[in-house]
Amino acid sequence: MAPRHLIPVTNAVEVLHRSLRKIIKSRGSFPADEAALKLLYLAIKNAGVHWWRPVEWTAAMGQFAIHFGARFPGTAR
Repeated sequence: MAPRHLIPVTNAVEVLHRSLRKIIKSRGSFPADEAALKLLYLAIKNAGVHWWRPVEWTAAMGQFAIHFGARFPGTAR
């Protein structure tokens, strides 16, 4: 199995940017800058909940050792 399948490679910045644009666009206007900042803060806080995905580091490290050999720390090659 390729290492890229073992480690999540989703572009988190683009996902966050899209969700922030969606929230601001649906709102339209804000009475003050503080209201917009508060909404963005809450959106970022809620977005972090969906990003957690467990990583199988043992399998990933084994694949890195095979692919990178001596350049990967902890290998005897």
